[in-house]
Amino acid sequence: MTRPRVIVVGLGPAGSELLSGVTISLLREASQSVLRTSVHPAAQEFPSIESFDHLYERSGDFEQLYVAIVDELISRAKKHGEVVYGVPGSPLVAERTVELLRERVDIDLIVHPALSFLDLAWERLGVDPMGEQVHFVDGSRVGERLRGPGPLLITQCYSPSILSLVKLAVDADFQEGPLEVVILHHLGLDDEVVRRVAIDQLDHFRDVDHLTSVYVPVLRTVGSAAEDLVDLMARLRRDCPWDQRQTHDSLLRHLLEEAYEALEALEELSDAHDGEARDNAYEDVLEELGDVVFQVVFHAHLAAEEGEFDLTAVFDGVREKLTVRHPHVFGDVSLTTADDVASRWEDNKKQEKGRDSVTEGIPSALPAMARYVKLRRKATAIGLEGPSTDELVTSLREVLDELGTEPSSVSDDAESRRTGQDVDLIASMLASIVELAQLRGIDPESALRQRSERLKENIVDSEQKSR
Repeated sequence: MTRPRVIVVGLGPAGSELLSGVTISLLREASQSVLRTSVHPAAQEFPSIESFDHLYERSGDFEQLYVAIVDELISRAKKHGEVVYGVPGSPLVAERTVELLRERVDIDLIVHPALSFLDLAWERLGVDPMGEQVHFVDGSRVGERLRGPGPLLITQCYSPSILSLVKLAVDADFQEGPLEVVILHHLGLDDEVVRRVAIDQLDHFRDVDHLTSVYVPVLRTVGSAAEDLVDLMARLRRDCPWDQRQTHDSLLRHLLEEAYEALEALEELSDAHDGEARDNAYEDVLEELGDVVFQVVFHAHLAAEEGEFDLTAVFDGVREKLTVRHPHVFGDVSLTTADDVASRWEDNKKQEKGRDSVTEGIPSALPAMARYVKLRRKATAIGLEGPSTDELVTSLREVLDELGTEPSSVSDDAESRRTGQDVDLIASMLASIVELAQLRGIDPESALRQRSERLKENIVDSEQKSR
């Protein structure tokens, strides 16, 4: 028994003059033929052939529409043995119904290539898509951020709302210079439009319809920037004697120094309030964050040389980890407060790492104050609340009373400096101060750094006065 057959042909990108002979003969000679839509310039060549326009009105969205069309096509093919199906443009370019037909195992599918709107687009733009490495984007599926790199050809821009989504998906403020795009509309027809406009004017084009596309000649995004940095790293390892000598161990101090410099820049940003000072602070933050990122790239490159992992694995790893640890965002878990999120985070970490305690994984080499702050946060996350403000103030007063007298002597013995009653008292006082800072939402490490900076300024002033 002969299997049902669906033969797909393309109506081309414009009028009947661009129809192929194969399309014309198959549609006219078939006993059963149907067009996806009659709303196409070349459809007037086949006035007697019915279309699926009626399904457009019944369907709630395009995916539902395309599924309905495919179901109807297969039903007809099973009834009549063969159906010739005409689609706008080329069946091989941006045609969802053909994708769905390929998934069906109960029919034979034959697809005849046809001229696509892409051929007209390249001619109008004067672009070789291979030479320029053009990427294609479905305008109806543009998310919150348009991914590069450019050039991009954005198709399916059939409504003003899609043009608005495309405009908003590009943060033009971060591009190098004003960003312009090219509107491609009704290519091959008498009212053809090829117009270059600023990206923020894109949705002002009101003649938009199903024959409208947008070309983005240049788009610099995080993907291309990361690739360029990886290429630079490879070049440095190949050609720079200093970079060739580096190892994970030799880079440790650089990572630490760059992290501290980034921290300092961020703290200066917090203290900058007027326009110019804040702009300058942001420039410093930009530079210092870049230095930290480069350290990550360097370590990932060294790991790749050893066949362990690369920067892609680093990015994928942290993304997958954050996805798992945010079930309230990416799953069906309901968490409403920040404290709920922190508690669930700790539970997830324990399960992932197979740990018995939330304290596992906190580096012992952390500075003592930073380590205490981290431990306090862990304690709070599991419901172990710290002392109240009144209790902490009382404790501080008691410690100060006991430390209120001058020591009779100061020991040079290393063991004495680590143990003894005074050490316990000072430790208790420091812990109470850290607890008080946490209750007030203050980072004690940052607060002490600020006071250290003030001391440094006093020292410099004193030195200058004594000269």
